[in-house]
Order: sequence, then C-alpha cells, then structure tokens
Amino acid sequence: MYNPIKPSNAQILNLIKKTWSSPYLAVTSSTYAIFKRKFDYEEVDHTDGIGTKGYYHWKRRTFKNAVIDALAMNLNDLAMVGAIPYKLQNHIVLPKDDTEAVVKIVSFLAKECIKRRIAITGGETSIQDISDGVDISITVSGFIKKRKVNKFKVGDVLIGFPSSGLHSNGLTKVREVFKKEIRKEFTVPTKIYSDTLLPLFKKYDLHGRMHITGGAFTKLKNLLINTDAIITNAHSLKPQPIFYELYKKGVADKDMYRIFNCGIGFVISVGPKNAKAVLAETKGQIIGEIVKGKGKVRIDSMFTNKKIEL
Repeated sequence: MYNPIKPSNAQILNLIKKTWSSPYLAVTSSTYAIFKRKFDYEEVDHTDGIGTKGYYHWKRRTFKNAVIDALAMNLNDLAMVGAIPYKLQNHIVLPKDDTEAVVKIVSFLAKECIKRRIAITGGETSIQDISDGVDISITVSGFIKKRKVNKFKVGDVLIGFPSSGLHSNGLTKVREVFKKEIRKEFTVPTKIYSDTLLPLFKKYDLHGRMHITGGAFTKLKNLLINTDAIITNAHSLKPQPIFYELYKKGVADKDMYRIFNCGIGFVISVGPKNAKAVLAETKGQIIGEIVKGKGKVRIDSMFTNKKIEL
C-alpha cells in the first residue's frame, strides 16, 4: 500500500548529505539544499534517464546497474563537451511503493557521486502504477574550463572505445525481439567513459567526440561537415554475442548500426600524431578515419562484411 508520508526520507537525506563534501560547491541544509559555487566557468546542464531498460532492472532488481546507467547517459554526453560534473538532481519513478528499492537506489547513487565529487542537491520519488519498470532520470550540471569545438577533421584517426554490451539504447527493439524473455545481458550497466576522457582533454587535442547512444552510428553525422567517416576496422572491438543474436533474429544489417552500439560505446577523433599516445593510455582501438565527403558514415559491417552507408 502506498505510504504518502515517505518514511525513508530521513535515511535518504543522510545519504545525500554525504555527497556535500565538494571542492566545487558549498552546500547547506535548509528546506532544500542551498549551495554556492566555488568557481567561475561556463556551465552546461544535461538530463537523461534509462528508458525501456528500466523494465528489465525492475524485474531483476538490479538497482546498482540502473544507477550506473542513469549516470552514464548523462556523464558520457557531458564528456563530449569536456564538462566536469559537479552536482545533480534525480527523479526516481517506481511502479509501486517500495521503500527498500528507493533507499538502495539513493545509496548506490550517493556512493557513485562521492567517487566523482558530485553533490546531490535534490530529488523526488514518484509512484506510478501505470508503469511496469523503474526509471531514474537525472539532471547533471557541469562546468567547462576551456570550450573546444566538437567536429571531425579531414585526416583524423577515429578511435573507438569498447562498450559493455547493449548499454541503455535499443532496449525497445530488444523487448520487441525477445518478447517477455528477461536476461542478464539486458541489465549489464553502461560504461562510464567520462572517467577516461576528461583526463585526455587536458593532454590532447580531441577534435570530435561522440557518445554512441540513441541513433547509434548515425550520431557521427552530427560532427561531419564536408567530411565522411569511414569505419573499416570496427571488428577490432568485436560486438558481444547479444548483438549477433539480435542480427540472427532478424534485425537488418543496416538497422543494427542505426539502433545499437555494436560493441563501440564512444568514438573520438584525433590527429595522426596524437593517436598512438591516446591508444597507449586507454582501451581504445583505431576503427577508421575522416576523409573529405558529404556527411556520410560508411561502415564495413561486422555481421555480413557488406559496406553500409548511413
């Protein structure tokens, strides 16, 4: 039965307060968290949630993975502009009243935020009995010390970073293909790339940066101006078995690259002189190059060896 008094509020507040020891904010407790910034840089906000994947997290009660998914969807996108995250607010949606679930979610979120020096400055829990899964929607604020243009350049080397699996996109298609089947592969958390990428910003000129999420490899087109992305070595980051299974179950070759990350969760481009150094510091692999063109993405498919154009 739904309890509108929310008996876990005090416990949740104590968890949140542990994130307030921040080098970026001075936070005090009042009716709401009141904060004052300790810096003066340009800022950016980003909001995202876990979408259909929340259905599987709810069924398997994989709340820690759900928290990482929600964080990754925001932190990875902020990493595209080199933003350092420093505070967030969250909105947790559950299909039924479940105090244990709420406390676990906030506890996991607080631990991840402490590791990254992100202060939780507010949140809300909503019980929606018309839903069949959990959602964790987060708004993260970040600051940018030095703004850099995000664009691929002719002659750039494309470096891909391995995904952990499906991440948090394409799950609507997964549910369509697998019907009511619920598997571990559907709840493996999204990799958080910002931990790797933000230090790279300090040392190298990263020309283009793209998180491979909704729209998958079509998103690379956003960074192509009079250029094409030629991906000829995607097999160096071999897709996990779930992607081959989706293909064998009837998802068209081209659709695989329009819906799923196919084993590559983030792509950057650098000049050839920086490529070797970046590879030495990361788990990235060279997957292609940028050439003159008209904004096309051309991929040698890992599923059929066909050349696909997006």
